[in-house]
Amino acid sequence: MRETEKSPKQSLADHLKSAILTTSLAPGSDLDEAQLAQQFGLSRTPLREVLRELAGDGYLTLHPNRGTRVSDMTFATMRGFFQAAPMIYGAILRMAALHATPAQIEELKAAQDIFKATLTSGTAADRALSNNRFHEITGVMAANIYLQPSFNRLLIDHARLSMTFYDPNAVQLSAQRALASQQHDAIIAAIEARDADGAAQLAIDHWNLSRDQIEMFVFPEALDMPLGNVPQHMPA
Repeated sequence: MRETEKSPKQSLADHLKSAILTTSLAPGSDLDEAQLAQQFGLSRTPLREVLRELAGDGYLTLHPNRGTRVSDMTFATMRGFFQAAPMIYGAILRMAALHATPAQIEELKAAQDIFKATLTSGTAADRALSNNRFHEITGVMAANIYLQPSFNRLLIDHARLSMTFYDPNAVQLSAQRALASQQHDAIIAAIEARDADGAAQLAIDHWNLSRDQIEMFVFPEALDMPLGNVPQHMPA
């Protein structure tokens, strides 16, 4: 079956999401709306519709009379990330184990196959995006309208932080990347077994693999400093 061609609006949304998640569009950077409109063949109204939708999801920030910026990453936001992530990840995986459908479990397995393949030969962007997709599916599995928006917002910064971790040149992190993949397999097994407690514990274990790297960004004396080009290592 021939794949349905994307609309210009969907193409723009996908482009911006990928560019933001992989930091091709840096945190806090301004969007050139005129250039995007020309590139994707969109007039101002549909362009702004896409930008508003992505702002609602946390990818962008709309500034009245100042244009649109990629959502920023400051020490303040990273501290909030650090505080909220283990609770939200745990709740998501617990609910995923309770509510996942067989079709969703197969989709998660397929996503894990892609993630494993990127660990062998993919770029940092390939790895970060495939890891993000794995976790996105668990969010859908959880089927909770209150948790999912918060989880999706966490995943945006998680993906951006993971770019250095997934750099193929960072060979010193190979063992941690392999452990992250093993934990993905364990998460799938727990969800398939309807083991809610086990899935929730795996979320904590998976988070702990990341925690030491996140802590370097949580400095109360510099809460509003943008992360900029500070080296970032973030697994899982």
